Amino acid sequence: MNARVFSNGGETLVLAHGYGGTRFVWDDVVPSLAERFRVVVFDWSFSGAAASDGGCSERPCSYHGFADELVAMMDELELKGAVYVGHSMAGMIGCIASVARPDLFSHLVLVGASPRYINEDGYEGGFDRGQVDTMLAAVEADFAGWVPLFAGAVVGADYPVAVAKFAKQLATMRPATALRVLRAVLTCDVRDVLPDVKAPCSIVHCGRDTVAPLAVARYMQRAMVGCAGARGAETLVIDSSGHFPQLAAPKEFVRVIEAILIDH
Repeated sequence: MNARVFSNGGETLVLAHGYGGTRFVWDDVVPSLAERFRVVVFDWSFSGAAASDGGCSERPCSYHGFADELVAMMDELELKGAVYVGHSMAGMIGCIASVARPDLFSHLVLVGASPRYINEDGYEGGFDRGQVDTMLAAVEADFAGWVPLFAGAVVGADYPVAVAKFAKQLATMRPATALRVLRAVLTCDVRDVLPDVKAPCSIVHCGRDTVAPLAVARYMQRAMVGCAGARGAETLVIDSSGHFPQLAAPKEFVRVIEAILIDH
């Protein structure tokens, strides 16, 4: 999984990228974080930077399967009691892994995470089913043509350099893998995991997230009733648009992460 460690000692942070990204999505924040913490970055098997897609191009993918990947990597690196920072889909993967192996996690930081992306009565996920079907059809028809459009939509047109960085990473995915993983993400429903999470948890969300509306973060906070700590799960809002604060607002992202770790 191409794990890399950057360290000046201190507490261990595991930074997990989301759909379309690679370990390089953290490049703008790793140097600052590594001044105070031991920082681990890696590539999921579905990433374009991974040597193998772990079979995702040939079979359905699941968050539970990726959680097994995460646990195996953390065991291999002998990580215990780490702070896990999971972006987007990686947030819920970390939640699942923390339920299975609580010894590995001292704190969960869920960045732009969502347990369900499709709207339902009484639940705002961000997308109607028809929008999801249209997006999946576009990926299947012309992945290369879809990449820059998706990157601009999810990162934000106000951040052209960040859009280009993410588009370059997304374009390295195998098209069949990109489709299968995106289907797994957009059709997932892992809301039932949230009450089982026991680790202290901080939910970090952009105020104008273009993928998961702020209502999702509020829903998660209410549902995570089992999180350790007097306050339970807490939500911190970054004053930024788009779904990638580590690319669009790296200085603010680092400030928020450091503030979380000082308090926890």
